[in-house]
Amino acid sequence: MKKWLKITAGIIVLLLIAFFVLRTWTKSYSPEAQEKIVKNGFSAEVTYCRPSKKGRVIFGEVVPYGKVWRTGANEATVIQLGQDTDIAGSILPKGNYSLWTIPDRQEWTIIFNRETGQWGTNYNAEEDILKVKVPASRSDEPVEMFTISFKSSGNEVQMLLSWENTTVAVPMKKAP
Repeated sequence: MKKWLKITAGIIVLLLIAFFVLRTWTKSYSPEAQEKIVKNGFSAEVTYCRPSKKGRVIFGEVVPYGKVWRTGANEATVIQLGQDTDIAGSILPKGNYSLWTIPDRQEWTIIFNRETGQWGTNYNAEEDILKVKVPASRSDEPVEMFTISFKSSGNEVQMLLSWENTTVAVPMKKAP
């Protein structure tokens, strides 16, 4: 019986070590980042991983058009909203959500999903709480690493998703 326990404990330790080595290795290629904004009673924070272009064609090839994308790398991207938020005319309650997108040439579908903490390939459409469509625009300068940032103007905030030669601005503001 003791031999069985030692073998089981050894396997568990090896699996834990492998998990942390894999996590460190994947984060070295697509480092984790956070972006936060707090302004005029509005607060939002995004935690995501930043893949690099590395000479590849991203949209339409690495990230296919018309298919759900994890919006980053590794674990699913998470957005935390500190208040009920008007997103492109639709209200999303205060809370934490995973952020998914469906890229296309002219517009993207932005998806807020109730499930958080999952690996970025484990998308469950049944947990979607809000989907909005926003236009995609071509940027002048290529962006090597996928970037999420916030830009504010008055009471409105734009969450900017930028990579390769594409920028998508998601309009947000504190819900009335």
